[in-house]
Amino acid sequence: MIQRSLTLFGGLFVLILLMGGVMGAPFTSSRLVEAAAYALIALGLNIQWGYGGLFNFGIMGFLMVGGAAVTFISYPVNPVFWGSEGPAMLGRALLAFAGGALIVLAARKADRIGIAGKWKAALTVLAWFIAYVLYRSQLDPAAAYIESAAGGGWVGGLGGHPILGWVFGGVLAAGIAYVVGKICLGLRTDYLAIATIGISEIIRALIKNMDWLTRGTLTVSPIPWPTPLPQQLQAGGMSIADSLLTARAIYLLLAIVVLGVVLWLISRAYAGPWGRMMRAIRDNHIAATSMGKNVTARQLEIFVFGSVLMGIGGAMLVSFVQIFDPSSYQPINHTFLIWVMVIVGGAGNNWGALFGAVLLWLIWVVSEPLSKAVFDFVSTWSTQFGWGAIPEIEARSAQMRVFVLGLVITIALRFAPKGLIPEVVKRES
Repeated sequence: MIQRSLTLFGGLFVLILLMGGVMGAPFTSSRLVEAAAYALIALGLNIQWGYGGLFNFGIMGFLMVGGAAVTFISYPVNPVFWGSEGPAMLGRALLAFAGGALIVLAARKADRIGIAGKWKAALTVLAWFIAYVLYRSQLDPAAAYIESAAGGGWVGGLGGHPILGWVFGGVLAAGIAYVVGKICLGLRTDYLAIATIGISEIIRALIKNMDWLTRGTLTVSPIPWPTPLPQQLQAGGMSIADSLLTARAIYLLLAIVVLGVVLWLISRAYAGPWGRMMRAIRDNHIAATSMGKNVTARQLEIFVFGSVLMGIGGAMLVSFVQIFDPSSYQPINHTFLIWVMVIVGGAGNNWGALFGAVLLWLIWVVSEPLSKAVFDFVSTWSTQFGWGAIPEIEARSAQMRVFVLGLVITIALRFAPKGLIPEVVKRES
């Protein structure tokens, strides 16, 4: 297995060198930064599915949360908003939210004063209604005011370091995953998948429509880098070409360091008693429960851990492209592709997830220009023979990415059904 892994990673290295020679170093370095972020996200899914067997199809929602978090933390401060009545109005909305939460909590504890059964249920429904009306009565005027010219259009950022935004993205994703997990982890696997899809769409709808907080479809740009930008290097006397390559190389180095630390930590955890417990729960949760393991708590644990990596990975991607556009998130790019990375690489194996993420992302980004080159050649050849040119080459080339992705899945599952680098469990004799 070690020899097979080394051979595959060696082939991947050759592919990267060929890509650099054909597409150029700046293009290749950018794609490698994105591949590192996607590898982090794939490791998060590998924790959830490969370690615990949890079908999370809400990956896109956690990526959007990470992107919104780093935007909020690192984007420059909006002085118009902070100098207006917006902060005070948002403060009142937060107080209304807290008051509503206390009302709901009190209704849920009504059995302590003798209210139980259907009366408690009715009281809880009424409490939720009152809390919602109370919160929206404060939030809606605040949102309308902030989105106006007097309120600055939107909240803006805090002007913090992007690394803090990455951390906040992970923390925010963890909080949402905890709430989602408490609600959904008792569901059967197929229902869990459906539930996480729905929650992901709810998150996307919220972020796209909260113009006062995220600017919605108006997008936010430019988002600062955690490393020097090419423009900063150019100000120091470096040429444009060298500055582009150097800046991306520094960002890539930072991404690799983060990825390496995460890979080392989760590999050590999975190789120890915690990993053995997770494998036991994944393989037979009934037997694990009979041995005294709190299966639901452990599943919630890995669901939160995996979501943290997804949030950080989503923040890294948004920082690198320097734009937060909620409309750009699509399930095929930000959920289905991640699943393919883990399936093709090898679920339950961190190195397999890493390999699959880098390989599939490079194939995804290269397949379009490669298809375009093939279509252009065939179109020229076809025109010379009087058969006419191929129409809509740009659109057809973009669609070929899905075809190539499906072809890779088919070939990989035909010859390596457990993944190119499958999980290897060492049995103690």
